[in-house]
Amino acid sequence: MKCRHCGNALKLPLIDLGAAPPSNAYLTERALHAPEKWFPLRVLVCERCWLAQTEDFARADELFDADYAYFSGFSTTWLAHCERYCEDMVARFGLGPASHVVEVAANDGSLLQFFRARGIPCTGIEPTASTAAAARARGIAIVQDFFGVRLAKELAAQGKRADLVAANNVLAHVPDIDDFVAGFAHLLEPQGVATFEFPHLVELIDHAQFDTIYHEHYSYLSLHAVERVFARAGLKLFDVERLPTHGGSLRVHAQRMDTGGRPEHERVAALRALETERGVSSPAYYARLQSRAERIKDDLVSFLIEAKRRGEKVVGYGAAAKGNTLLNFAGVRRDLLAFVADRNPAKQGKFLPGSRIPVVTEEALRAARPDWVLILPWNLAGELTAQLAYIGEWGGRFVRAVPELTVEVPLDRP
Repeated sequence: MKCRHCGNALKLPLIDLGAAPPSNAYLTERALHAPEKWFPLRVLVCERCWLAQTEDFARADELFDADYAYFSGFSTTWLAHCERYCEDMVARFGLGPASHVVEVAANDGSLLQFFRARGIPCTGIEPTASTAAAARARGIAIVQDFFGVRLAKELAAQGKRADLVAANNVLAHVPDIDDFVAGFAHLLEPQGVATFEFPHLVELIDHAQFDTIYHEHYSYLSLHAVERVFARAGLKLFDVERLPTHGGSLRVHAQRMDTGGRPEHERVAALRALETERGVSSPAYYARLQSRAERIKDDLVSFLIEAKRRGEKVVGYGAAAKGNTLLNFAGVRRDLLAFVADRNPAKQGKFLPGSRIPVVTEEALRAARPDWVLILPWNLAGELTAQLAYIGEWGGRFVRAVPELTVEVPLDRP
């Protein structure tokens, strides 16, 4: 395999998680009687540009299909993050009724709804039919297509250049990262700004967040690699922020290299120095994730087996893609995890890919009165343990597997 950015032959491994089906390919009852597609799940690192990337097996149109089940609006933590983003961008860049905001990978319109409420014209770009329909129901104009140079040129020709383009949690999801990023240079107004949010590779490695690796994530991104990709596309970074979202993310601010005039913020140089200190551009930095992932897997399986031997019921909460990576890598099935509850109706009544564990409503969790609730989307642990604090009424407890096995007692437990 060659690097999808610079073409260099890839030899340096980051992690091998065996094989798994696409993490958002939830199964219907009927699908349980048919075979599933499984793909190798390995990540390699380019030793020229240091872009970490999943091996190419699954096509984007197979991963982001009409039945795509991830809807961002079910997390109150994420909605609050979106509202703050809107407030910050409006204040910093003076956006108003004469501006145009575009969001690439708009999902269900959770972010753009806040710009629309302020009377700022906005357009969402979203390829998945299920989430695009949800965004349209919020009154948001949606272009249902994959983004790249072709679409950017079409929108620019229609007079739809953008003063602000938001691209949250999508940069890692694109197979052709060069074409994707180059589209922003065509879509931006001369003084326009594009912001990109993505999980930071340094956080992934430092905190063993291996479950954020799945086929929809084609790339795992450091500032070092992103700057190289952006420079080729005609974009220049002028600011970067470190965010707590998704276990530790970056928000990079970019402008057109040919027309943008904003000076570089000191945070950019500071983060470059931090990555250099960590060793992001050295092979040794990438050597420790595999053994840590295997320890997490072993600890989780041991916990589940011991709970079963004690006659205790363990269920999961949050049918998240990262949970599917964890469960499939660990080989967990319904005998060890009875079900997973989730608030998203698009997932309820279906089954997790690979493990085939049923997805149920939160009401079913309450009725089951489990001894343990395994929080799968650990990045939302604070929100979810507060939401589910009632399990303390019957002595239930929370457990998390990443970055290490952690047991918590609900705050209102008698």
